[in-house]
Amino acid sequence: MDAYDVALDLRSAVGAGPSPRTFRSVTTVRFRCAEPGASSFADLVAPSVTSVTLNGVSLDPAAVFDGSRIALEGLAAENVLTVDAQCAFSRTGEGLHRFVDPEDGEVYLYTQYEPADARRVFADFEQPDLKAPFTFAVTAPEGWTVLSNGEQEGEPAPAEGGGETRRFAPTRPISTYITAVVAGPYHVVRDHYSRTFDDGTVLEIPLGALCRKGLARHFDADEIFTVTKQGLDFFHDHFDYPYPFGKYDQAFVPEYNLGAMENPGCVTFREEFVFRGRVTQSAYERRANVILHEMAHMWFGDLVTMEWWDDLWLKESFADFMGSFSQVEATRYENAWITFANQRKSWAYRADQLPSTHPVTADIRDLEDAKLNFDGITYAKGASVLKQLVAYAGRDAFLEGARRYFKRHAYGNTRLADLLSVLEETSGRDMAAWSRSWLQTAGVNSLTPQATYDAAERITELAVLQEAAPSHPELRPHRVAVGLYRRVDADGTLVRYARAEVDVAGPRTAVPELAGAEKPDLILVNDDDLTYCKIRFDEGSLATLRKHLGDLTDPLARALCWSALWNLTRDALMPARDFLDLVERFAGAETEVGVLQMLQTWARSALVHYTAADGRGPAGRSLAAAALRELRLAEPGSGHQLAWMRFFAQLASSEADLQLLRGLLAGTGKIDGLEVDQELRWTFLGTLAARGAADEAAVAAELSRDNTASGKRHQVRCLASRPSADVKAEAWEAVVESDDLSNALAEATIAGFDQPGQRELLAPFARRYFEVIERVWRERSIEIGMAVVRGLFPMLQDDRRTLGMADAWLAEHADAAPALRRLVLEARDDLDRALRAQRCDAAAG
Repeated sequence: MDAYDVALDLRSAVGAGPSPRTFRSVTTVRFRCAEPGASSFADLVAPSVTSVTLNGVSLDPAAVFDGSRIALEGLAAENVLTVDAQCAFSRTGEGLHRFVDPEDGEVYLYTQYEPADARRVFADFEQPDLKAPFTFAVTAPEGWTVLSNGEQEGEPAPAEGGGETRRFAPTRPISTYITAVVAGPYHVVRDHYSRTFDDGTVLEIPLGALCRKGLARHFDADEIFTVTKQGLDFFHDHFDYPYPFGKYDQAFVPEYNLGAMENPGCVTFREEFVFRGRVTQSAYERRANVILHEMAHMWFGDLVTMEWWDDLWLKESFADFMGSFSQVEATRYENAWITFANQRKSWAYRADQLPSTHPVTADIRDLEDAKLNFDGITYAKGASVLKQLVAYAGRDAFLEGARRYFKRHAYGNTRLADLLSVLEETSGRDMAAWSRSWLQTAGVNSLTPQATYDAAERITELAVLQEAAPSHPELRPHRVAVGLYRRVDADGTLVRYARAEVDVAGPRTAVPELAGAEKPDLILVNDDDLTYCKIRFDEGSLATLRKHLGDLTDPLARALCWSALWNLTRDALMPARDFLDLVERFAGAETEVGVLQMLQTWARSALVHYTAADGRGPAGRSLAAAALRELRLAEPGSGHQLAWMRFFAQLASSEADLQLLRGLLAGTGKIDGLEVDQELRWTFLGTLAARGAADEAAVAAELSRDNTASGKRHQVRCLASRPSADVKAEAWEAVVESDDLSNALAEATIAGFDQPGQRELLAPFARRYFEVIERVWRERSIEIGMAVVRGLFPMLQDDRRTLGMADAWLAEHADAAPALRRLVLEARDDLDRALRAQRCDAAAG
């Protein structure tokens, strides 16, 4: 590929227009052909094509364009293709998304392409290894902010018929999926970054931060810029390769399907990272992690890109790892590895135990496969594996390998072998063997301590037992730390008194360094979270945690123990009621608010999915009472108080609980230090609506207070959550039988529809789900299809009959789209896991 010139006319985004609303896209591509005379095709998804010209010859659009491809016959050694098309604005977040702000009627546009939706905006060759420089020219209404990957060249030029045309500097060679355009009346804040390197070279990077005008009063751009500058310093210090893409804009955009996207020079984020109300410190930490994750992509993914999506991990695993790594070392979020151990790894453990689990390096057959592989394996397991690699190869060797990787492959594409070769050079380790175990096999190992003691209660031998699931029997090499903890009589705290690192290999590995140590109260395998595994406990350690989990003083050790206990619950090795009991007794002492919020999420999941049916009512009331107790005990105005308030609001069901929420909404009730802002008001109203304690008029009244894009999403969710057969039928029709809703409103409707306290109301839709999903998958975009298939699976109909329906559908639809079958198979596995956990819980009762 030699170059793209893309001209977009976006003026049709405003004012009255036909449906579907379209815009003009004119693309000129210069490319070479290795075999002159050969045939190929260009990619384009568009309602219509006006003209196609190849090497000066006009082609008949009706003959060469089939709706997704443009046939190219008789190519020359050097070619010029020009395509003039009418492309469609998107309402699903794929391609060029158009959003109308209900607050002021303003129109906002942005692009989102990964993995292959640039073809919805301009004609291209949609492969990540076909890199080229891109030059964009965008015509838009006068006064709009318009951004692309490159810097704007000169002043906007008046356009014939009104509006302005902006031309942007050519990019360096990049892939189609990371090109970007953002346009609209955005609120913009500017700053700059400056760095002087050891050789005297000065790097100046213009910085920008954008959001909708309606969010400007909530926009904390200074904090965003602080993290941005800290990240740029960190990556320059460690990568020894200056940021290569000129400016660095970060746009927070509406109705975004992802957390963020690493478009070089023009990063896009979901606007929920602009906080409209008070949030905990964990939310700021999460946003900082995403900012740094996307920044790491400027090197891992944008500068050096995988050849095809089977090596997606070459960017996502690294960015996920670097997000936490840079947070800990460069920002105020020094406990990011605790969050990683507690939250990100939980995502990986779930994904790695599904029947659809795959190696970190995956076999990608098509673009639907690629879309679904943006999952917990590619991100969180891959990042965990890299953390293990740093322990295995050494930090310095790892970073030196990255530096060599960037220099050798800048602006190019790579495979797994390219990275392994530099890591072998820098570490002296056998990366091929490591890769086979960690990157090319699926499944998660379990590590369990086994100890024997002498008469003096000292360890005679301590070993680590490694197990693997029969479906994925690989036993891997693990560099782990084993920590010994005991209670200190003076204050009852549980502290570490001995630690040893060991290379675990095979089914049993002795830890000779700990022989002779005093008998511990707790043995923690994978102390400090060096490897990726499920932690198990010996009987004595588990007994200690049941009585003294809250006495563990180290927050990372505590987070690891909580995660291990949750895995025991999910694996039906611990009754859900026992896990809920631990949360009720010990969560109130949790110092890390992010860990607390994760525990609350797990506890609600345990209540809804893993508790035996006859125990849900009592367990829910007990958990709500515990949440209210902790809410009243929490420090006024603290993040912990806010976390307990939100958790209590989710659980509230008794008349007294609902009356408290009503009073807080009306202002007649008060909890010292608690500010009931607009977001919290919607939280309360959502619970009241789902419990039948707030009607349509109450929801409408709240929308009149908050007639914003966020308010509209909350309104839609609240309306769909009401306990009425007619309401459920309307919500189903709006999502399944109509495509009028945007992606964000469809997701809000699904969230409202699926309420744990409404299992009987939802029961009639279980069979309908299996009747419609293949049609939905065929007729709707992949984003909406995924939202419907995942969100409407009848998980709350947790009995063998629903499992039987899923099994029958899978048996009868063997030829359905593989990605659709994967989604159903995953949901079916979650339901089967829930039923096993419920049987475990019932047996304990």
